[in-house]
Order: sequence, then structure tokens, then C-alpha cells
Amino acid sequence: MRKKKVWIFILVLLFIFITITVVISNTKDVKNGQVIVSYSEKFKNVKYSWGGESPRGFDCSGFTKYVYAHFGISLPHNAAEQYNYGKPVNKNSLQPGDLVFFGKTDESIYHVGIYIGKGNFINAPKEGESVKITALSYMPDYYGAKRLSHVK
Repeated sequence: MRKKKVWIFILVLLFIFITITVVISNTKDVKNGQVIVSYSEKFKNVKYSWGGESPRGFDCSGFTKYVYAHFGISLPHNAAEQYNYGKPVNKNSLQPGDLVFFGKTDESIYHVGIYIGKGNFINAPKEGESVKITALSYMPDYYGAKRLSHVK
């Protein structure tokens, strides 16, 4: 009987340890995504510049490339090519730091931004505008999202 109680105690401890490990792991991803969002928000109001990939001016993929490079993640300077990176994320599972893409097909993706939470993303929208926060619902052709290995 005593052996049985010891085994039950060990199993309960193991269950608690696994549960805590999973919670900490998931919290780390969200926290790291928030670090990406916080960094990206430093560039609000930087003017759009076609082909730009620096704080002197950004286009959409140049902006995401620049932000992720700060965290050691290399991306190409093309929204459709960036869609080839990371793992797919369902729209209802978006987390801060996920890349969000717009277009009709893989080949027609024309825009990318960084999801910041609460249905919004930060992006370098178009000529004549600056880096800003936009509601996902404002964009008619949301295509998908990718989660990169957030901050290492």
C-alpha cells in the first residue's frame, strides 16, 4: 500500500512539472513576440519608401526584414518570399510578432506586416503614408500568417 502511495505521489509531481514546463514555454513565445512588437513600434511614423529597409524609410517587406534582423532572423526583401518562412498560423491563433500576409494566392502576396494583438498589425502601408498600426479587418484580402522562431 505504501509503494502505491509513493508512485501516485511521483506521478502527481511529474504531472505538475510537465504542466508548469508547458505553461512557461508558451508564455516565453508570447513574451518574445511582444518584444518584437515593442521594437517594431519604435518605427511608427517612419515614412514609406519603396525599396526601403532602414529607419530612413521602409516598404512593407523592408520593415519586417529590418525588425526581424534585429533579433537575428534573416528574411528576404519580398513579401511573397517571406511567406515561405516560419510555420503557418491559423487566424484565430495569431500571437504578437506573427507575420501577416495579404493577397489572393502564394504568388500574389503583395503586403506583409507584424501582428501586434487585438486584431491589429503594424506595417509600412504605401507611398505617402508612414509605418502605422492597421486593423486586420481593414484589409480585404488577408491571406495567412506565419510564426517565426521568435527571439532566441
